[in-house]
Amino acid sequence: MNSIPFSLLDLAPVTEGSTPAQAFANSLELAQHAEALGYTRYWLAEHHNMPGIASAATAVLIGHIASGTSTIRVGAGGVMLPNSAPLQVAEQFGTLASLHPGRIDLGLGRAPGTDQATARALRRYYEGAEAFPQDVQELLHYFEPVQPGQAVQAVPGAGLDVPVWILGSSLFGARLAAALGLPYAFASHFAPAALSEALAVYHRDFQPSARLKQPYAMLALNVIGADSRAEAERLFTTQQQAFVRLRRGAPGLVPPPIDDIEAFWTPAEKAMVSEALACSVVGDPADLREGLAAFIDRHRPNEVMFAGNVFDMQARKHSFALASRAMQAISPA
Repeated sequence: MNSIPFSLLDLAPVTEGSTPAQAFANSLELAQHAEALGYTRYWLAEHHNMPGIASAATAVLIGHIASGTSTIRVGAGGVMLPNSAPLQVAEQFGTLASLHPGRIDLGLGRAPGTDQATARALRRYYEGAEAFPQDVQELLHYFEPVQPGQAVQAVPGAGLDVPVWILGSSLFGARLAAALGLPYAFASHFAPAALSEALAVYHRDFQPSARLKQPYAMLALNVIGADSRAEAERLFTTQQQAFVRLRRGAPGLVPPPIDDIEAFWTPAEKAMVSEALACSVVGDPADLREGLAAFIDRHRPNEVMFAGNVFDMQARKHSFALASRAMQAISPA
C-alpha cells in the first residue's frame, strides 16, 4: 500500500464547563501537535448558531492557527458559500494566502451549515443554494489574474494560488468538482451513504483543468484512539451523544463521555447515529491500524482526513497521535 497523506478536521469544540476562548487555545495547541505528528492539513469548519462549535468566523480562526504554526496547511473544510458573497470569500482567503503563502486551502460547501432562520440572518437577500455552481465559478474568477477593464477584482486575491476544493456528501458535489476539475472532499464522517457512488461519479466525469490534472479525492472519517478499546469506545460516547442531541433539536455544549450509552439513546436514535457515523474507526492502536487499512483499501482515497470529538484535551491529542502512528505503520513511505 502506497503512503497517502492524512489530515485533521477541527470544529473548535466548546465542551461543557469551557468557553470559546478555551476552544481556540485548544485548537492552536492541537494544530501545533498535528504539525509535529506529520499531518498534512488542519481544516476548520463553518457552523453557526451551535453552542458547541466555535469555528463560525472560519477565516479569522484560520489566520490564528496559521500564525501559530509554520509548515502544516491550514484551511476551511469548509466555507459554506451560500452564507457569503464570493467576492468577500476571495478577499478573506486572498488575505490569508498573502499572510501565509503556500499554506492556505479553501474548501467550499453549498449547505448553509445552520438552520433557516440563521441562514437568513447571515445573508439576508440570498435565495438558497441553487446558485452554488455559479458562485463557485465567480469565486474562482476572482483568483485569476486581473484582466484589462475588469470592473471588480479581489484585493488581495487576484493572481494568488489558493487551492479550492469542493466539499460534498452527495452526487451534486462530485459532479461539480469533476466538471470544474477541482479536488473533492467527501463528508463520509457524518453522511457516508453516497460515498462509493460519489467517488465513482467524480473519477468517471473528471475534466482536467489548469488547477488539477488528475482527480484528487479526500475522504473524512472519525478516528477515536486510546490505549484500550474500552476506553476508546467510552470516549466515542461524546460524539454519539452530540449527534443524538442535534437530532433531538437540542444541540448544546460538547458533553463528557458516559459509561452507558445504551441508557442514553432509543433504539431508533442508536440506528440513526450508527448509520451517520458508519465511517468511524474506534479502538486501541491495533484496531486503528486494522480499521484505517481496511477503509483505505476499500475506497482508495488520495488522502484521508480525521475528525474526532473527544471531550478531554489530552485524550484528544493522544487519539490523534495514535492515528498518526497507525497511518505511518500501514503506509510506509
